[in-house]
Amino acid sequence: MSVVRWRSSGFRSLALSALLGVLAWPAAAGEGASAASDAAAFNAPPTAQDWLAISKLPDWSGIWTPDMRDQEAQETSNVPPWTPAIAKQMIQMAADEAAGKPFLIFAHCFPEAMPSWMLIMHNAFEVLFTPGRVTLLGEVDGNRMRRIYTDGRGHPADPDPSFHGHSVGHWEGDTLVVDTVAILPQAYLAISEAVGVPNDGGMHIVERIHLSGPNTLHDDLEITAPKVLTRTWKTTRIYYRHRAKKYDLVEGVCVQGDYVDGIDEHGHAIFVPNPGPAS
Repeated sequence: MSVVRWRSSGFRSLALSALLGVLAWPAAAGEGASAASDAAAFNAPPTAQDWLAISKLPDWSGIWTPDMRDQEAQETSNVPPWTPAIAKQMIQMAADEAAGKPFLIFAHCFPEAMPSWMLIMHNAFEVLFTPGRVTLLGEVDGNRMRRIYTDGRGHPADPDPSFHGHSVGHWEGDTLVVDTVAILPQAYLAISEAVGVPNDGGMHIVERIHLSGPNTLHDDLEITAPKVLTRTWKTTRIYYRHRAKKYDLVEGVCVQGDYVDGIDEHGHAIFVPNPGPAS
């Protein structure tokens, strides 16, 4: 965003006069549409009716953890339709992992990103409902947060790509339908923490998230990634609910384990690099 800097008092006075003239100008025929457009650019404060509507949504409270057995089974039972070149890479990556030389997809403290966060997560997450938004908060690296806008907005005309992309959703009965675009090309499409590739751009994800039982949540995903898949890949991930406090999310920072407690020259508590085991 460019910033206008005032260069002189004369220019400032001229600009102020022009602004006052605009404010005093009679309402034009298109002013109502312009005002409506301006209003749509802001997040309106929620009303009591907005909060009441949340009480009618399905109960997704509590802490959710993935069904690891199903997740691991799908590595072989529901293989993504990789392009021939990518399929060769997958075979080599799986062989490297079996040989004890796994490729570390989630290195360098980057977020797991979409869709890998939903596909191969190993940690707990929770879901928050607020007016106009569903927010997913995940454990461990501090970057696991998804915002799903449910206020009727669409995707931006020129969105800035990000690790989790831009997500908009709507409710079809008790199912949240989520459409996600604008995911960074560097974000991995992975089936395990050692087998996956960057999506290389143009990925589009549609999810249908719903309860399949009192404490079971299903995420039915349709993933289109034209640079690495030959067609849309459909898969489901399952999560189980826990209400015991011992499952509450805990703070985690990616590189914290690489440091230990220390003291600087001024006596301040700091982190210093972990020297590792003594030789």
